[in-house]
Amino acid sequence: MKIGYARVSAEDQNLALQLDALEAEGCGQAFQDTASGASSNRKGLAAVLDACAAGDVLTVWKLDRLGRSLLDLVGLAEALKARDAGLKVLTGAGASIDTTKPEGRLFFAMFAAMAEFERELIRERTRAGMSAAKRRVMHVGRPRKLGPDQLDMAAQLMASDRSQREVAKALGAGVSTLREAMK
Repeated sequence: MKIGYARVSAEDQNLALQLDALEAEGCGQAFQDTASGASSNRKGLAAVLDACAAGDVLTVWKLDRLGRSLLDLVGLAEALKARDAGLKVLTGAGASIDTTKPEGRLFFAMFAAMAEFERELIRERTRAGMSAAKRRVMHVGRPRKLGPDQLDMAAQLMASDRSQREVAKALGAGVSTLREAMK
């Protein structure tokens, strides 16, 4: 039996394309998740792995729907192999993967390695961009909750005997946020 798995990373993304492809492939069931591929705590993935038995084929739209790292992908393939189940990828760079066949297992190993390599390149570029921004004295990360004008106002209010709690509430921030920003 073919069993499908579909995943999107964010709530505002749509599973319809993947689910349609899985249905067209003849998947009797399709499990789904809305979670990052890096997350190991995906209920849909756990359920689909539990549902796979001997002779079943886990079918995914693209290889990156299963996971991001080589270790995760290889671990999933090994878990399926231990259950005597296969893996089939419908589209993308891994479309020739069908681990029910020897050449599919070979392609799986190659594409999993390339996916891991691509992920490392993305991490490397992100780190380089953050380092460059820091060298230019730019703020890296989440936007600051309190701007310079708000901090000036906070300092004036606290100088006039207002408590940190009152000032934080007036600015729409938490006390710890205010304390950190005032440093």
